[in-house]
Amino acid sequence: MKRLLFLLPLLVFGAVVAYFVLGLGRNPQEIPSALIDRPMPEFALPKVDGLDRPGLARGDVAGRVALVNVFASWCAPCRVEHPLLMRLAEEGKIPLYGISYKDKAADTKGFLAELGNPFARVGWDGDGRAGIDWGVYGVPETYVIGKDGRVRYRHVGPITAQALEKTLLPLVAKLEHE
Repeated sequence: MKRLLFLLPLLVFGAVVAYFVLGLGRNPQEIPSALIDRPMPEFALPKVDGLDRPGLARGDVAGRVALVNVFASWCAPCRVEHPLLMRLAEEGKIPLYGISYKDKAADTKGFLAELGNPFARVGWDGDGRAGIDWGVYGVPETYVIGKDGRVRYRHVGPITAQALEKTLLPLVAKLEHE
């Protein structure tokens, strides 16, 4: 019995160490999403007042491989990734859709007027309800949508050139051939 009492703290310590060692092997940039390999949530967002692009609904995205970018004018990292989004739009390789998240319509309009509008459509999610359905933790976030309307990947934070070239574009190419 004394041996069991002596071994119990060692077993607990070993379990705690194993838990932390496994945690160190995970990428802190990868925040899990319950939507991966599931259909996009149902949503229908109005257009941004004063913007020359229509709003965004689930049916606008389904049927093709696409990127859905969640952004806001008040988001500094959104400004950092915006040149890459503009480049993607100019290349025309993949449809790019935007969701203006918890932003004022006038501010979204000004943001896109200043930096350019890479989006084919922009939905306005002023109250953040659609963002909740998408599982948005913060902005920017970008979702890769397959032809079947399923969320295939979620990129949290600003898209970098490296993430674009090594993760997003190869995944898009793979999904286009499925």
